[in-house]
Amino acid sequence: MPPSLTSFADDARIAFDNLTDRASGLVHPTIRLGVTGLSRSGKTVFISSLVHNLLHGGRLPLFEPVQSGRVSAVRLEEQPDDGVPRFQYEDHIRALVKDRVWPDSTRAISELRVTIDYQSASGWSRMFSPGRLSIDIVDYPGEWLLDLPLLAKDFRTFSEDTLALARTGIRAELSRTWLELTDQADIHAAADEMTARDLASSFAAYLKACKADERSLSTLPPGRFLLPGDLDGSPALTFAPLHLPADGKPEKGSIWAMMERRYEAYKSVVVKPFFREHFARLDRQIVLVDALQAINRGPEAVQDLERALSDVLACFRPGTNSLLSSLLGRRIDRVLVAATKADHLHHESHDRLDALTRRLVERAIHRIGMAGAGIDVMALASVRATREATVKRDGHDLPVIVGTPIEGETIGGERFDGLRKTAIFPGDLPTDPESLFAAIESGDRDIQLPDVNVVRFRPPQLEETGGGIKLSVPHIRLDRAMQFLFGDRLA
Repeated sequence: MPPSLTSFADDARIAFDNLTDRASGLVHPTIRLGVTGLSRSGKTVFISSLVHNLLHGGRLPLFEPVQSGRVSAVRLEEQPDDGVPRFQYEDHIRALVKDRVWPDSTRAISELRVTIDYQSASGWSRMFSPGRLSIDIVDYPGEWLLDLPLLAKDFRTFSEDTLALARTGIRAELSRTWLELTDQADIHAAADEMTARDLASSFAAYLKACKADERSLSTLPPGRFLLPGDLDGSPALTFAPLHLPADGKPEKGSIWAMMERRYEAYKSVVVKPFFREHFARLDRQIVLVDALQAINRGPEAVQDLERALSDVLACFRPGTNSLLSSLLGRRIDRVLVAATKADHLHHESHDRLDALTRRLVERAIHRIGMAGAGIDVMALASVRATREATVKRDGHDLPVIVGTPIEGETIGGERFDGLRKTAIFPGDLPTDPESLFAAIESGDRDIQLPDVNVVRFRPPQLEETGGGIKLSVPHIRLDRAMQFLFGDRLA
């Protein structure tokens, strides 16, 4: 985030925090890893599986420090930030492994420290001391990340952008009630709490309708309207965009003045503290996206995901940390965009999901005029809930995936009870992602995207060893993600 978006006091506070982190890191090497996701992409599951595989010696052939046998111990330790809730790893992994249910999504920021003891790959380094690295995993909602661009927008720009987007595509239908209420609002009238509340409630209802599973839209700031927490009902969350004249300023005591003041309060009370206290201190970042869900929902959901990725990537400043930049203006030097739920596809389509997501990211990067250095893309499954099989149909072998649909899931008119396994043909993604984007950009509202069966499966049943110890959580490419995000720090 450009320094101009923060005040001198903010910059001083960020510099102080980075100095403190850096001084601590000289004694106790640490990396701060941000984990966020867009629209139910599985942040909680990703963190839980990553930690479980590290603690329990999971199969991680592409994570070099484990594969080479240089990791001697992994443990959980107390996190350094006492004012941040702890990521409840034990509860989440119990839900996954014992109850075989997906854990509840986190709705606020949380943190967990994992410490790894290892032998350096360098004989010279091993002469001085054994290696130790702490990974502070900072989990936060993707909606909070999408709020950061608001710091560069005044109320007029925010209103114009939000209203223009609300009139496009499916949003036009979802926003009808709110837009009608906005059209009727007299922005010059005396400030009235009930009017403000009605506008804010209708605006929030529109945002929630956009996020619902049947729409799966991604660009939805202000994020706290979806996750209000303890700010629910506060003036900082009781505002909405307005139709404003081309120029002029609000009259004192008017609805316009009230909404503008509360929008600025939202940035000061909600967005700036998150940026200053958490985001500005990150070293590495993973952004999880559910590209399959977007494809399944149609062209508009894919375009909205691309728009959200543009906004997300614009928040990062990938680049190599120097000593000075670490002290004064920490830079996130690696960003991973990961398409989740690769286990919902046959392995033949994993590379296609990877290529499609990579093209999405490239388009987003081009859109904002940003260099792609320090950014990688991959398809993964934090927890593999299916296995692959082949069935005969009309004399041909058909690749399928096999899993246990969650209770209430309906496939082909058949309702499942959460106990019985089934095999489904997951569908195919195009070999060339350009054909998908060409179809989307054709403007044909009736265009059909690839038919991908997005079925919600239960977590897998884990086998036990002879000693009664559960094996580690199965995954797809989680080890490759680890290697990119912090493998270099264990060299």
